[in-house]
Amino acid sequence: MKHNRMKQGVAVILAVILMLSMAACTKSEPKESTPTEKPAESTPPAGEAAPNPDEPAWKLDTSPVELSWFVGASWYAHAWGESLASKYVTEKTGVNVKLEVPSGEANEHITLMMTSGKLPDLITMGSWENAVKKLWEGDHVYALNELAEQYDPYFFKVAGDGTLKWYRQENGNTYGVPNDSYSPNLMHETGMTAANQTFLVRKDLYEEMGSPDLSTPEGFLDALQLLKDKYSKYKGQSISPFFAQGNVPYGMTEYLQNLLAVPHEQEGKVYDRINDSDYIKWLKTFRTAYERGLLNVDFLVDSDTQIEEKTNNARYFMMIREWNGMAAVNPMLAASANPDSHYIAVDGPQNSKGDSAKLFPGNMDGWMVTMISKSVKNPERAIRFLTYLASEEGQRDLFLGKEGETWELANDKPQLKADMVELISTDIEKLEKEYGIMDTYWMMRNPVIINQWRPEKAPVIKQMEDFANKQADIDSGIYKGLDPLGDSDVAVAWSRISQNWEEVMPELIMAKDEAAFDKIFESFLSRRAGYGFDKVMEYRQTELDARKAKMAE
Repeated sequence: MKHNRMKQGVAVILAVILMLSMAACTKSEPKESTPTEKPAESTPPAGEAAPNPDEPAWKLDTSPVELSWFVGASWYAHAWGESLASKYVTEKTGVNVKLEVPSGEANEHITLMMTSGKLPDLITMGSWENAVKKLWEGDHVYALNELAEQYDPYFFKVAGDGTLKWYRQENGNTYGVPNDSYSPNLMHETGMTAANQTFLVRKDLYEEMGSPDLSTPEGFLDALQLLKDKYSKYKGQSISPFFAQGNVPYGMTEYLQNLLAVPHEQEGKVYDRINDSDYIKWLKTFRTAYERGLLNVDFLVDSDTQIEEKTNNARYFMMIREWNGMAAVNPMLAASANPDSHYIAVDGPQNSKGDSAKLFPGNMDGWMVTMISKSVKNPERAIRFLTYLASEEGQRDLFLGKEGETWELANDKPQLKADMVELISTDIEKLEKEYGIMDTYWMMRNPVIINQWRPEKAPVIKQMEDFANKQADIDSGIYKGLDPLGDSDVAVAWSRISQNWEEVMPELIMAKDEAAFDKIFESFLSRRAGYGFDKVMEYRQTELDARKAKMAE
């Protein structure tokens, strides 16, 4: 995409006309896309000083203003204006936030809004979502660097050049700022990897079984047989043998492949991980388990409600599951009548060489990206608000709340008060609803800043986190999200392949014998080729090469 940048300055009328004429000619040519409209030049309101690159510009205007903020997560249930932290931020900055969430799929919701031409002022979407690229390429959102240059150059100090560079597009502009973004250098320096993939087992049941080896197909099947023979009911509860988070697309595919340390590339070329021999061997192990009646299909068909009920009551034996999804449940289980019914991380399936898992760490993409739409009436207040939220002051205000009420200084370091720390493990709902601190408003969360203020985690959480950090493959974040998104031919091809894989996986696990498994798998590979898998691999290679070049800058 090419953008015309027309700088205003003192010039003769003829020069200005000439520039405009040249711009018009350029626009009439069949270029890649329509140039992005820069924010209109403006002068500061009467009495307001010009923005200073060394000072946050939100302080120049704290008059009341409302910004709508779309959070692309249907499960997000928090409000703004009721909690202490959100009230405090509004009182300080003058910005009141109207939070909006989709009732269903975020991509569809935003796509409809794009069609209508009316978007929320701020938009936070998963960095992997198709709609993100559509927002950027369809000229629906501002280039943050251009807004910052005009209204708040302090943004460049707090947003981080590394992040801005990572998300910089071919036209030189950056349209979104991520939360939870980690650079490999930071992870190496701090040991904080943000890895959250783990293989979990119910502690008391696992230890009573003699802590069986679950890393080999033989040990895995033996443990499931023992579970069926002796522990199908344990302490009054029916036990489900296994759970895989995200089912086929995630838990049984890339997550399991990471446990098996399946490579992402070989000799610089993107690797076809689904066709890896160790991965296929373990899929056949699951087939064998199903054939023997050691696994049922509940892990492929359970609803979210059923999964939550089983998790809260420790009714799973083994889980391929992100540990942070257990951060609220594990302490409750540890405080229950069966305190050892909580979950611990152990070595799960491994490849034939016995290599440790290579788990995804955090990466530069982060989790979600926040953008400013061109529907916003006050773009200057929007960019200044984002700058404030990205700064250490804003991070502290949202994460810790108000000094004296929720936190205080201890040895010159901000620290949550004891009653707030207690609520983390006893009443997280009250902590979020009444106080709005910690991870309530995570849309601009910067772990580099806020992790210094986190209280020490409970041992039943720290065990899982430490295990994930130990097995994190710090440099593998570059491989996350290589797949094509959007409406291009290659993206459609990948969508068809992915959908077919979701349909094929249950067939593989329920195949009557190994010969039937092989036939189903070979048929899938044939269809995959017909859908255009070679184009997908070419896309991945191009994307990987581009990422490597960015990291080398």
